[in-house]
Amino acid sequence: MSARKPILIIYTGGTIGSVQDPHTGSLVPIDFSQIASHVPELNRAGITTHAVSFNPPIDSSNVNPSHWRKIATLITSHYHKYDGFVILHGTDTMAFTASALSFMIEGLTKPVILTGSQLPIGMPRTDGRENLLSAVMLAALRDITGYPTIQEVAVYFGSKLLRGNRTHKQSAESFDAIVSPNYPALVDAGVDFKVNEHALYRSVSESLVLNSRFDSNIAWLPFFPGMTFEVFENVLSNENLRGVVLSTFGSGNSQDSVALKDMLISAIERGVTAVNITQCGHGGVKPELYATSLMLPECGVISGGDMTNEAAITKLMMILGKTDDQSEIRSAFTSDLRGELTTQ
Repeated sequence: MSARKPILIIYTGGTIGSVQDPHTGSLVPIDFSQIASHVPELNRAGITTHAVSFNPPIDSSNVNPSHWRKIATLITSHYHKYDGFVILHGTDTMAFTASALSFMIEGLTKPVILTGSQLPIGMPRTDGRENLLSAVMLAALRDITGYPTIQEVAVYFGSKLLRGNRTHKQSAESFDAIVSPNYPALVDAGVDFKVNEHALYRSVSESLVLNSRFDSNIAWLPFFPGMTFEVFENVLSNENLRGVVLSTFGSGNSQDSVALKDMLISAIERGVTAVNITQCGHGGVKPELYATSLMLPECGVISGGDMTNEAAITKLMMILGKTDDQSEIRSAFTSDLRGELTTQ
């Protein structure tokens, strides 16, 4: 068993890192070099932590691929100095960042755990202290062989550790705001940590690789009853467009429209990658189930299975950042790269 190393806490921004200024009453970021003063339980846990902060902190609504690259670079450049990494992040786009990081960092054998809170860490009823403490303890958790129990990008929220690229924010108010609709929890945090060994991810890659190129020239188009296709046409005909995520009904159904079919075929023949993801909170695309789901694959639209919209968007951005080859794009998107997709 190797000697213990510290856990690195990376504060990017978000509600969890705020306290109330005693003079103005407004919320201000805390000094994360003094994090133990706000969460004294960290000292009692016997885990050494170091902390770095984004300066200035970012609202998670402003997160973009440049921030993902900054986080991933911090992790990979300090990878051998720490046993694990805890990222404090706003909840609004946490699932996007968790998904992106999972695709960016290939060959993880250490935990990268995102967490946040619905209430600032300085408030009496905050969920931030428990979320941070449990995230750090899970980042330091080892199995009976001495290796990290968690070896993937995960999200800790609402007393559960979830696979990062399976997560979705379902509530703006609940302490159980982050859910994993199509995959079980990795760990349930009760009196003890109950680890679901069969759900844990293990990389087949033997070396750590950083995939940092993203192509953001993609669109996300949700379907709804009564929609006209003029907006779709404007988007799909954009000469800079490289990919589109179609958010469809049920098991991947769309309107049976000749106009839509012609638009999609034209875009795909031009080199645009179109993928199909259900807008339902649970389940996945099954293009063979209904006649209304057959039109999309006939056009060349790729099924996204049971991926979340967050995983599909970030995965497509990463794949398009690596290749223009349509067969390579299709193969990579339909492959389970980091446990984001249930394959038959």
